[in-house]
Amino acid sequence: MSHPSAAERPLTKAGLIGVLGVVYGDIGTSPLYALRESLAHFADDGIERWEILGLLSLIFWSLILTVTIKYVTFVLRADNKGEGGILALMALAQRHAHTERGKWIVALVGITGAALFFGDGIITPAISVLSAVEGLKVISPAFEEAVIPIALGILLALFLVQWKGTSSMGLVFGPICAVWFGVLGLLGLIEVVQQPGVLVALSPHYAVAFCAHYKLAAFVAFGAVVLAVTGAEALYADMGHFGRKPIRVAWLGLVLPALALNYFGQGALILTQPEAVENPFFLLAPEWFRLPLVVLATAATIIASQAMISGAYSIARQCVQLGFLPRLQVVHTSETEQGQIYMPQVNMMLLIGVVILVLEFKDSSSLAAAYGLAVTGTFLCTSCLAILVFRRAFHWPWLAVAVVFGPLWLLDAAFFVSTALKIPQGGYVPLVLGIVLFFLMLTWKQGRDLLFARFRQDSLPLKSFIARLPQSRTVRVPGIAVFMTGQADFVPGALLHNLKHNKVLHERVLFVTVINEDVPRAEERREVQELAPSIHRVILRYGFQESPNIPKELESLREIGIPFEAMQASYFLGRETVVAAAVPKMSRWRQWLFTLLSRNAISATEFFRIPSDRVVELGVRVAI
Repeated sequence: MSHPSAAERPLTKAGLIGVLGVVYGDIGTSPLYALRESLAHFADDGIERWEILGLLSLIFWSLILTVTIKYVTFVLRADNKGEGGILALMALAQRHAHTERGKWIVALVGITGAALFFGDGIITPAISVLSAVEGLKVISPAFEEAVIPIALGILLALFLVQWKGTSSMGLVFGPICAVWFGVLGLLGLIEVVQQPGVLVALSPHYAVAFCAHYKLAAFVAFGAVVLAVTGAEALYADMGHFGRKPIRVAWLGLVLPALALNYFGQGALILTQPEAVENPFFLLAPEWFRLPLVVLATAATIIASQAMISGAYSIARQCVQLGFLPRLQVVHTSETEQGQIYMPQVNMMLLIGVVILVLEFKDSSSLAAAYGLAVTGTFLCTSCLAILVFRRAFHWPWLAVAVVFGPLWLLDAAFFVSTALKIPQGGYVPLVLGIVLFFLMLTWKQGRDLLFARFRQDSLPLKSFIARLPQSRTVRVPGIAVFMTGQADFVPGALLHNLKHNKVLHERVLFVTVINEDVPRAEERREVQELAPSIHRVILRYGFQESPNIPKELESLREIGIPFEAMQASYFLGRETVVAAAVPKMSRWRQWLFTLLSRNAISATEFFRIPSDRVVELGVRVAI
């Protein structure tokens, strides 16, 4: 199941440093606000010792159960040819769904998880950077008015430098995060040594007692406690970049101890100074260190935001390749690293969303209400797909699946319900974003399926066309014609239009079909078949982590004896215009949405990297 070059990468110092910067950036900035927001719900009438210990225990055991047991121990095993993430897991689960209906349900779960991930991608930069810059208010109330302008300036700069790529930034990300986790652990340790009694909260008894006392009201606390585990999905999503081992070693060796020490240090501080509940993270530091800590925290939150932005590009490209989104522009920012990409449309959407959130919510406490729903929804989708994969792909008995994933699924469900309670306070943001993106993806997927079904219904089978060709009086002219077609067994509409209007066929003809597979990288790129003298069918396969380059692949045909001269080739593409059928298969509003998405997709010429001066586009109307 695994792929030695990806999931099983060896443990190296550079790999561990990289993991700290990219994988753990998000969860590493949670101490800035997680405990503060958890206590805020219970601090109105003064907060008691057992409540502080109960919330600390809840945070600690959430880290153990959700991150250590669910992701680090189990979910990291479910790699799709070395790649992780919700869509890689969905593709793996679809392979083991026995019916078409089952595959469709799995796809719906995957689409939901991906849609919520984008919601998370907009909120993470906003809450992380705001919570770091708010440390200035601890230094002096005079900075109150400057927080939003400074946060917006940082965020604008972050999004506007994305086109340069992350490789140059990546060199400093890891070391900064290593320092950040060291500081987290040290600040917490100093306070814990002074108040060792706080360590009794390591016992789950305090978490259980807290929930038993507050009963349903404990769900309110759960909605804030989940902030401590935001970013756990990144462990799985980035597995293909770093491999399982560095992710596990970094978590158990540094990140978990540093986070636990910091949370317990904050708790110990509040036990002795209840007024520190205002901002326990920054008050944990001695006064002389608070300004450097704000700078370090800001750097750490920029890194966390960068990791989420890069993740959004990666998920968006996977959505395009798996057929859930229209073609989007993909710019490769590294000549050596396939995964380092920049997507201008996605970047602009994220930037607009982040700026609106900062201006609307104004502080990290208000944004915290909006944060959890996207994260917990993705957790829940991952658990559902993991259950299917471990049962069907890994052949675990039902009892083992129930014992391992049953309690984890219930914990995810509890987190989800608790964050759903915050819909009126801001939870509607990721919910609305998720619903909009869900319908966009669903409409695009169904629209493309209907379009292909219509093509198959109206098109001439390729075998029939080739059989009739010798008897026809078609004039053959010099040059190479490349016909791009989504249906390998049918004659492309562009060819029929060309014959109808120009009455000629080129000397050499290539029918090229691009197939996107549900694996990260296709194992066999090219499949070539000679249909008639000088007429070939070429099938090119790409995984969801790859970007197509048609001219480059066609030039490589010379290796197998098929002459291809780039300067003699003309590419024929069909540009379809969708119109309503007499009996429409989609509702009017969804047809309008599908047409809008089609119009805004980047051209096939640009997406497949075809020279624009060698393209002939022929329009075709398709009724669905």
